[in-house]
Amino acid sequence: MRISGASVLLTGATGGLGGVLAAELAARGARLTVSGRRADALEPLVERYGARAVVADLADAADVERLAAEAAGTDILISNAALPGSGDLLDCTPEQLDRAFAVNLRAPAVLARLLAPSMVESGGGHLAFIGSMAGKVTTRSMSLYSGGKFGLRGFALGLRQDLHGTGVGVSIVQPGFVRDVGMFAVTGAKPPTGMRTVSPRQVVAGVVRAVERDVAEVNVAPVELRLLAAIGGQFPGFAERLQRGGPGERTLREVVAAQRSRR
Repeated sequence: MRISGASVLLTGATGGLGGVLAAELAARGARLTVSGRRADALEPLVERYGARAVVADLADAADVERLAAEAAGTDILISNAALPGSGDLLDCTPEQLDRAFAVNLRAPAVLARLLAPSMVESGGGHLAFIGSMAGKVTTRSMSLYSGGKFGLRGFALGLRQDLHGTGVGVSIVQPGFVRDVGMFAVTGAKPPTGMRTVSPRQVVAGVVRAVERDVAEVNVAPVELRLLAAIGGQFPGFAERLQRGGPGERTLREVVAAQRSRR
């Protein structure tokens, strides 16, 4: 799927990674529609890239359907919007739980369901979902976030098989720890000692590769994190014991405390 000249819907466009994605998509000649919850945050993207903006709260089912209707004819969906969802489950309200799963899992699935038929009819298109390495292996205080990202990975890979032969590709792109934007930039927390990070540009390059080459799964992380995630996915009990009391627990405490108001 070529990005140049394609109609692209980018959700979560006002976040740190969303802004880098918007810049790259515009540079590659996409006809860009950007979505976020705040009109004032979307306006710079409209001015800078000539994008069309649709204000929508993806925790609101009606807003999700309206976004799909306003983005009718989309060739490429890049589902980037997400909520942190960090914190122990017992510290979260049912409303916070609903919101985390609505944004991180339900909204991407509904947008895919509503936008894919026109892609199938035209014989081409791509659905790219931004997941996380937390969708392959989890840690404490991340049950909601990992639950959504595990589900998103399963949904994307299953949908890819459903759409095989239609000309519509599906990818899941899973970053590891990203520097300069996202969790660490927002919270001020430091990555666990000895754990390398990736740049926003590396994540964007992974998204572009997934779309243009129709790659099923792209893991954008240092080799050691990919190895740990693979081992943790196969041996979760071992991974749990390995993490307990390690340097990552300090990072998690800092992240959870800083993200409490964003649930």
